[in-house]
Amino acid sequence: MRIVTCYPVESRHLELLAAAAPGHEIVDAGQERIATELLDADVFLGHAKVPVPWDAAVAQGRLRWIQSSAAGMDHCLVPSVIASDIPVTSASGLFADPVAEQTMALLFGLLRGLPTFFRAQGKREYIRRPTRDLHGATVGIIGFGGNGRRIAETLVPFRVRLLATDLFPEDRPAHVEQLLPADQLDHVLEQSDVVILCVPLNEDTHHLIDAGRLDRMKRSALLVNVARGPVVDEAALVDALAAGRLAGAGLDVAEVEPLPADSPLWNLSQVIITPHVGAQSARRADVTTAFLARNLRRFLAGQPLLNLVDKRLGFPRHRAVGD
Repeated sequence: MRIVTCYPVESRHLELLAAAAPGHEIVDAGQERIATELLDADVFLGHAKVPVPWDAAVAQGRLRWIQSSAAGMDHCLVPSVIASDIPVTSASGLFADPVAEQTMALLFGLLRGLPTFFRAQGKREYIRRPTRDLHGATVGIIGFGGNGRRIAETLVPFRVRLLATDLFPEDRPAHVEQLLPADQLDHVLEQSDVVILCVPLNEDTHHLIDAGRLDRMKRSALLVNVARGPVVDEAALVDALAAGRLAGAGLDVAEVEPLPADSPLWNLSQVIITPHVGAQSARRADVTTAFLARNLRRFLAGQPLLNLVDKRLGFPRHRAVGD
């Protein structure tokens, strides 16, 4: 078989994959060659960030398995892949720790007024400004998969009231006061001082947070998006922030990435922007490769695959690896 990879790897990572698949060819396509190499792949391991011919690969009939190196599946779940019998697996749950760290960085930056203090530092102004508290706040987590659950665990020491919604509201941890069905989103938005978005991007979640939903939130509320940019109607978010109907936003993702230089978000003082680095980690390539090698062994042995994605939902129906 021809196993084509498309994620940042070093020679030692390729050696681990080769050890998991003795006798099979490992091809490091990278982003530069993936569009052509995909057509001759039996197995795809990675995350193509450039346009690739998924329809042609499916029609060719050679591709037998897609293993994403990311948790979000919007990069490969095109209609032809969804309709095919090609199994798709994700990296859901692998990067919950760094995503939780990024969430806390954005949240504390907003609560403690860091953008204001950074601007003051640039002008050498040593002036006290108001700050806000996390302790005692109500936090709503929208999407309670691997990332949402890890964020909830990280918040526990701050003695917050935790609410969450999920498409499958099962296995509520004791530290979460309410784990509600996804259709109870408005209820959670209305009660929360902080709203953290962790949902996958699909037809149901595109612009999930629109003008109407933003109006349901408290004027003092903060929105943190570590999911996908299009989950939020960005124009509506800009309007709500500019009009003072929302206190602030921490955004690790944007509707269009890179965020265009003329986006009004750049000029809003109550917004913190980071360039989709939530899942970054010094150990990411190692962790990713270890999991991919583990699943590759299972695939070659005909065993059930880990993190098997329900292609209609866009994520694994069962609890993700790393949970």
